[in-house]
Amino acid sequence: MKNENRNDEAVSPVIATILMVAITVVLAGVLYVWASSLAEGNASGDLTLYQFTGEDDSGNPGTDANDYLIRITMDQGKDIGWSAISVKIEIDGGVPQTCDNPGIEGTAPCMLEEFGTDTTDTVLSAGDGFRIKENGQDLCNTACSIDVTITDTREGKIIDTTNDVAAE
Repeated sequence: MKNENRNDEAVSPVIATILMVAITVVLAGVLYVWASSLAEGNASGDLTLYQFTGEDDSGNPGTDANDYLIRITMDQGKDIGWSAISVKIEIDGGVPQTCDNPGIEGTAPCMLEEFGTDTTDTVLSAGDGFRIKENGQDLCNTACSIDVTITDTREGKIIDTTNDVAAE
């Protein structure tokens, strides 16, 4: 009888070890599948990083209501349609004002004029840019700080901000 007890005791740790290894393997597999599905859901290939730079465009802003204020160049990013872009400016920390996009003749206090290799298309591409111009209102008649916020209206996300000074 003592031999039977010893055999039973010797079998139990072996079975327990096998069960623990099997459970560990199954859990590892479940975690791997779960992590893979999370990674696939977050890697749609649509990640695009935009980068813009701003520089003075006026030389001498005056009391006219049609001065060019700042020039924005898209340094990096995939093409984005003008219909999906909203540009707001803040002058000297004031209230943000939305500018009219190229080709839009609205009542906004500022408007955008595209420059670059192809200004006849309806997209903004890397290497292209736009000039921000007063549109019937004197927004800056001396040196002023201009904060520019560019938003992708489809996603409702700010894609870049920049700041520059329109020099006196």
